[in-house]
Amino acid sequence: MTYQKTLKLFQVVALGLAWMSPMIYFTVYGLAYEGSKGMMTGSYSMASAAILLTAISYIVMSKRFSSSASAYTYVKKAIHPYAGFLVGWVVLLEYIFSPVISCLTFGLYMHAQFPDIPASLWIIAINLIFAVVNIVGIKFSAGLSKIFVVVQVLFLVLFCLYLLKGMAGGAEAVAIQPLLPRGDWGISTVLTGASLVCFSFLGFDTVTTLADETINARKTIPRAILLIVVISSVMYIAVSMLTKLAFPSLSFSNADAAGFELMKLVGGAGLQSLFISVLILAVFTQGVIAVTSASRLLHVMGSDSTLPKRFFGKLHAKYKTPVNSIAVVSLVSLLALVLSLETAIKFVSLGALTAFVFVNGSVIAQMYVKEKKRSFMQTIVYLVVPLCGAGFAFWLLTLLDRTALFMGLCWLLVGAAYHLYRTKLAVPPFSKNVSLINRISVDE
Repeated sequence: MTYQKTLKLFQVVALGLAWMSPMIYFTVYGLAYEGSKGMMTGSYSMASAAILLTAISYIVMSKRFSSSASAYTYVKKAIHPYAGFLVGWVVLLEYIFSPVISCLTFGLYMHAQFPDIPASLWIIAINLIFAVVNIVGIKFSAGLSKIFVVVQVLFLVLFCLYLLKGMAGGAEAVAIQPLLPRGDWGISTVLTGASLVCFSFLGFDTVTTLADETINARKTIPRAILLIVVISSVMYIAVSMLTKLAFPSLSFSNADAAGFELMKLVGGAGLQSLFISVLILAVFTQGVIAVTSASRLLHVMGSDSTLPKRFFGKLHAKYKTPVNSIAVVSLVSLLALVLSLETAIKFVSLGALTAFVFVNGSVIAQMYVKEKKRSFMQTIVYLVVPLCGAGFAFWLLTLLDRTALFMGLCWLLVGAAYHLYRTKLAVPPFSKNVSLINRISVDE
């Protein structure tokens, strides 16, 4: 059985933005503000430029290999099947734990609104809803995402209008000021802030997992990646600049709740209440597409026997969705009952940054080394750009604390042990598919 190709460009962009969740700008506001010493516009500008480098590599690889699974597929085909497995195994951290974050965040916010209902009940309920929505089908998920992403963007526009309304006169003369470090705040401060706000961009790459369900994926997916990065960059930079112009100096009693405090400062209790409602909606939307992306990655790894094919490679007879993979993701999402939000975010960041490093490396291996595309412009696109993107992603990896890196190493060792088991005692995950990989025809 195969997927139904139903997704168009706008739907793919909506799904990508839903996974990224534009409202995440406010959930990490306090941490980003303190880390950048208030120079959030410069930090977001730097992060946007760096993320764009990696996005270009995703665009190159999505054109070269139009099948799903993102970094897993690219590394497997461009570098080596075993390297692809290890990268796919680490990337599972990003995909599998993203729904955990959604469930946990939803439970915490709803418990705050309705203290008599335990957060655990909200977590279990929303987890079941995520599963049902995904089993019904990706088109239904895309429809929800399109509506809820528009709501988030409209809220950001409303927030900017509040800022413009309350802004003091003469702001036009200092419009460039939020971009420039002042006093003792140099480029290192902006870079530190950039390493923090990069979390706001995680998710643009997940649309590559939807290639098998996208109409004319070879053209649609690259366009969607570029649009998602550009749209999110414009939103984040514009909001941070206007906020800086309206409030040159801010302080928060609780950095974790800085977004709530900012809403009250800008628009009072009314805007704060609206913010809570939209934020909960955003978390729901992000959770739906997070389960979609994670289940698609598991299905692809099952389809080529990297994971047990009879289980993970199965599609629902009616809805043509990977029902078993969705069930596994839903079970893992119940970890939200016992994990902290900080731990889940560490897993997601580790998986995403690892993917960024190796996708950039795949461009060099496939386009520059294997296919020998080495003209001046090709050298820029297939060597210089991915080298810069890989270097930035690796630098961010080094900024993760030792606990996160240790957890990642342990997870990698588990994956290596599993691969050894599959190779020695069961069906080799790649040998059966060498001929399949060789038969894949890819247009230039």
